[in-house]
Amino acid sequence: MSTQTETESGKGYAAAADILADLGTSQGEREELYKWFHQHPELSLAENETSQRIVDTLSGYGLSPKRVGDTGVVAVIANGEGPVVAMRADIDALPVREASGKDYASTATAKDASGESVPVAHACGHDVHIVSLLGACQAMAAHTDAWSGTFVAVFQPAEETAEGADALVAAGIADEIPTPDVYFGQHVLSFLPGGHVGTQVGPSFSTSERIRVTVHGHGTHGAMAYLGVDPVVLASSIVMRLQTIVSREIDSAQQASVTVGALRAGSRANIIADSAELLIDTRAYSTDVQKQIREAIERIVRAECAASNSPKEPEFEYYEHYPITDNDADATGRVHAAFDAYFGDESGELGRVPASEDFSIVPDSMGVPYTYWGLGGFADTSRAVGNHDPAFAPDLWPTLDRGAEAIVVAACAWLA
Repeated sequence: MSTQTETESGKGYAAAADILADLGTSQGEREELYKWFHQHPELSLAENETSQRIVDTLSGYGLSPKRVGDTGVVAVIANGEGPVVAMRADIDALPVREASGKDYASTATAKDASGESVPVAHACGHDVHIVSLLGACQAMAAHTDAWSGTFVAVFQPAEETAEGADALVAAGIADEIPTPDVYFGQHVLSFLPGGHVGTQVGPSFSTSERIRVTVHGHGTHGAMAYLGVDPVVLASSIVMRLQTIVSREIDSAQQASVTVGALRAGSRANIIADSAELLIDTRAYSTDVQKQIREAIERIVRAECAASNSPKEPEFEYYEHYPITDNDADATGRVHAAFDAYFGDESGELGRVPASEDFSIVPDSMGVPYTYWGLGGFADTSRAVGNHDPAFAPDLWPTLDRGAEAIVVAACAWLA
């Protein structure tokens, strides 16, 4: 480590220590906040109570939060000259029935896009992200003598549907906040030990693309199959053939996946349907590989349709596209050094995460470097369940403390 970096790390450590010195005094308040968010989860782009509680809490810290779009919230803490650091927390929940067994488990329901009532839960830990950022805002606002510059909190809706970051950009977030020098994000995860933080230079979260494919047959009686074209047999052939894309077409040095999560066709055992629908999820750590997978899927589907004598061309609908999260090397190195200095053995490497995020859309829209790290949420990783599992509910402590601490420590690498 160079003398300059050592000096910066020392200043950052001292500033973070001052800012976080009395973090423990707010534990009761933050636990109450967390349990409220956990028990009041809301679906993507419908985070109305959530965003209002965030606004009220920030106002209670003496800040002046602003709405961006319908449910996005930003708060700017301007504290003299210096860099601008922004931190994002996502705020939406999932259509999942919670099965964590916690005494504060969610029993909430909501109407989904089709108008059906569905259970809702924070099964991905976004409530942890909210309270961690609120805790960091409270600490930064209370200790302005320890740092200089501008800290920006961004509470983003609709990460789960890949709509929220785009919505913030469309609503003009660039006009509502000063352009950051660096943009941060974090995610609570099950595979990192509880209280640990992990960073990753370069690709860390994969691209993801959802594809709805409709293939067409010709309906007839099941006992007279020769009179029709069976879309179930066609779709089944497609499913099997798609499994060869990663194993036979993608460089083995790359990481990628193709998943058929749903296959829908027909309504009766003795009726051959007119069409079948496949829902496909693809992931990669390279936009070139993502493009290669897309082209392979379309080629295979069209070829199988031709082989089955399908009467119509297949239809492809692309939705819920997540870009790659490709962490800036310099920003990540600076955060990693700050984490090592402050957290010691509880700072480590994240590795590539087989999940996807829309986090990078906002900093990319501003031409801003970013880094996104992982936060361990379970003391016993052998018993931890993965994100989106109905039983996902991280340990309250030290997770809420470490989430707030990580934000402050990273910010102080620029703002000390």
